[in-house]
Amino acid sequence: MSTAAAAVLPSPAPSRLSPAGGGQHAALTADCAATLLAGCASARRASELHAAALRAGVDRDKAVDFRLQRAYAASGRLDLAVALLRGAPDPTTVFYTSAIHAHSSRGLHPAALALLSDMLARGLLPTAHTLSASLPACNGGSLAVGRALHGYAVKLALSGDSYVATALLGMYARAGDAAAARALFDDMRPDPHVVSVTAMLTCYAKMGAVDDARSLFDALPDKDFICWNAMMDGYAQHGKPSEALRLFRRMLRSGVEPDEVSVVLALSAVAQLGMAESGKWLHSFIKNSNNNPRVRLNARVGTALIDMYCKCGCLEDAVAVFEGLISDDGKDTDIVAWNAMINGYAMHGQSRKALELFSQLQQARLWPTDITFIGVLNACSHSGLVDEGRKLFESMEKEYGMEPKIEHYGCMVDLLGRAGLVAEAFDLVQSMEKKRMKPDAVMCVSLLAACRLHKNMELGQRIADYLVANGLANSGTYVLLSNIYAAAGNWREVGRVRSMMKASGIQKEPGCSAVEVGRRVFEFVAGDTSHPRTDEIYAKLEEVMGVLVREHGHVPRTELVLHDLDEAAKEKVLAVHSEKLAVTFGLISTPPGTAIKIVKNLRACADCHAVMKLVSKVTGRRIVFRDSNRFHHFVDGDCSCGDYW
Repeated sequence: MSTAAAAVLPSPAPSRLSPAGGGQHAALTADCAATLLAGCASARRASELHAAALRAGVDRDKAVDFRLQRAYAASGRLDLAVALLRGAPDPTTVFYTSAIHAHSSRGLHPAALALLSDMLARGLLPTAHTLSASLPACNGGSLAVGRALHGYAVKLALSGDSYVATALLGMYARAGDAAAARALFDDMRPDPHVVSVTAMLTCYAKMGAVDDARSLFDALPDKDFICWNAMMDGYAQHGKPSEALRLFRRMLRSGVEPDEVSVVLALSAVAQLGMAESGKWLHSFIKNSNNNPRVRLNARVGTALIDMYCKCGCLEDAVAVFEGLISDDGKDTDIVAWNAMINGYAMHGQSRKALELFSQLQQARLWPTDITFIGVLNACSHSGLVDEGRKLFESMEKEYGMEPKIEHYGCMVDLLGRAGLVAEAFDLVQSMEKKRMKPDAVMCVSLLAACRLHKNMELGQRIADYLVANGLANSGTYVLLSNIYAAAGNWREVGRVRSMMKASGIQKEPGCSAVEVGRRVFEFVAGDTSHPRTDEIYAKLEEVMGVLVREHGHVPRTELVLHDLDEAAKEKVLAVHSEKLAVTFGLISTPPGTAIKIVKNLRACADCHAVMKLVSKVTGRRIVFRDSNRFHHFVDGDCSCGDYW
């Protein structure tokens, strides 16, 4: 037995390859051993065959050695496969290619490229199979290696091989190099492989070029579920959830069975839209997909359902799904589901329940992640739980050895800022320099919003100057700074800020509110007159506002209108905010007693918040309102946020 082979071979179970007893039997031949190893994917079986080959002295036969490596790799024992490769006296390109593919296909990209480097150092030339196995490992920082392999392919006249070309296209597509990917794709015409089309489609979708992706998608005659998923993902990731959901329904009508990714993408689209009824239909579809083995209500799909129900305002349904995922011993198969539920409680203002669930997570001996802490810190922020937030933030390093990231600092800045501790929040931002971190735009805008809320003009100006100087200013930056000056009546500075905003080319994002009626979503902007029922909407709005003013003493918050107008004009501006139009449309379009669910892309103004409370009291309707920060549940004149928002 060779020293290398002895080092590789684990202690084998007694071999079943020879007759029992010490009688004579035919020796194992190399051909027989190679045949027995073909298709072997069991580590135990591979070790038995390896032992038998060693006893028969055929373990160094090239065919036997190669198939042993493949058998160990197929069974997951890549360490043994590599040890055999290293111990081989004269490994060929085929040996290395097999090992490279085994590592690359399992996502072990650095190891795959290390094997490739070793092969090239031996003076072995790559084949088309070697290149197609190596290129998927060229992700992220390994793109330079991929370009070098492209050069090898051209030099060795292998770039025209369909597998190599497809692998090259996929590499450039994953790297976002659309020009290089498209050049390869065009060379494949007029009949590119479906894998190549999918790679090119994914590249366009990833970059946000969804129209180019859709052109490729529509031109493909036979689409598998992977193509459909790539196109849906492009829409879902780039602000077109309605198109993603529409595509999912078309996929079902075409007879293509979805997989787990398909339903997760559809659930993500529904979550973005806030379409509860469509979400419930999807949930029913998943539960009834018994004949489709690719769709199961597992931890991944369950987590997507929890997220969808939370973002659609159906917290009770989210809790039911979560509890269904928890096993009898209190542990879920995945911490991600716990994170989704904690975040759900946080966005609905049920901060105590979020913290209770965090305690249950600890009792179940599950290890929290950075996402877990973002959830519980957000929960503290939405309810002003400053002491609890401080303790949790400190526990990240002290108890869990987890260094806070910029997102965690952002949560703390938001928590302190909302609570009026603006100076402490600013000190925390400055302390980040010791951690070699710089505040991002989200954090600074959060602090700027706190300055507006608590009328700290001096600090607000300093933060705004920092954002502008560092190229981090967005429309929210200018609007908040403008609001700070307008609230103080300093219209000269308001004009200056608006001029700066105009000069920078940044435009204010318009407010838009959407309401779901009969599994359809209707959108409104301020002063909208585009809806066919505009006259009815405005008549009902005037009627409702009249009742609120006359019978419930509502006084319009005209100080929130940040324009130099008279009081009557300011009242007219307030009266036609998008959320008021949306809730009015809900009132005239749904039966009495039906809950009205509204989603807005921006934060609700204080006047609309006050109106929603009164409308819920006057009409007896439950209003579920999701703005850019959180959910508000209006019931009988009260809001779940406790007016802390």
